[in-house]
Amino acid sequence: MRSIILDTDIGSDVDDAMALAQLMGSPELELVEVHTVYGDTRLRAQLARRYAALAGRDVDVVPGVVEPISGREVWWAGHEGTLHAGLDAETISADSAPERLVARLRARPGELDVAAIGPLTNLAAAFALEPEAPGWIRHLWVMGGGFGAEEGAEHNFKSDDVAAQAVLNAGVPTTITGLEITRQVTIEAARLERIRAAGPLGAALGADIEQWWAFWNETWNVPHDPVALLALSRPELFTFSEAGRVTIALGGEDAGRSTFTPDPEGSVRIVTGVDGEQVAEEITSRIVTAGTAYPARHEGIDGDRA
Repeated sequence: MRSIILDTDIGSDVDDAMALAQLMGSPELELVEVHTVYGDTRLRAQLARRYAALAGRDVDVVPGVVEPISGREVWWAGHEGTLHAGLDAETISADSAPERLVARLRARPGELDVAAIGPLTNLAAAFALEPEAPGWIRHLWVMGGGFGAEEGAEHNFKSDDVAAQAVLNAGVPTTITGLEITRQVTIEAARLERIRAAGPLGAALGADIEQWWAFWNETWNVPHDPVALLALSRPELFTFSEAGRVTIALGGEDAGRSTFTPDPEGSVRIVTGVDGEQVAEEITSRIVTAGTAYPARHEGIDGDRA
């Protein structure tokens, strides 16, 4: 059993919601709590709390930092939470994610993994609050960057290049899954139907997936964040680099662009290969497990739609 804190910008790309559902359907993982980052973190926290409720789970959700340390404008799709009525009724923490992260790590040094699938702003803020915090993380799992020859700056790193550089140079044992890996995995119509049939959680997630498809005028999506999390649960489906270091371009047109350099003294490895079909199947089956293992915590919640 691995204990994990999820740090997420849930609510725009549907892959964050998929990743949360996947974690809740992973019996080998203990989801300690969820932290939200980037933009309207209160709304994001309410949405995460709603998804946990749909899976019959009582999960602490803590809103985090709103503005990127880089000062870059927050990207907001405009549809965040629109399919979920009554989100204001969801109970979220009054704490702030960076302070809570420090407290959790201090209480359980070396025991907690952190999965960061949004901009790394909360982590950078936590490390600034407590310089010893990086040494208390068992392992950091990041969806971010792109390390292929043709990759430019990826959204999470570009949104807060300053935070990404600070976190990835803090010496935390880290695994990064970049765009050149996640794009080898897709969720298409047949898997969507299986997700949609998985109880109240699946119905809500299926609607959000379709909304995201419509936003891009597509009939499929790349589950970037679930892929990165599965590297923790099913490492045999991936290949990994040797140890190294990652540098992040700061400012200008290349802000957030990531470069990996092998270095035996480094603390970072990147995912270098993936079994795309098996990973897509594993993501789907874990989401289905989350949706069917527990009844909805609130009567009628599965019928709520704005």
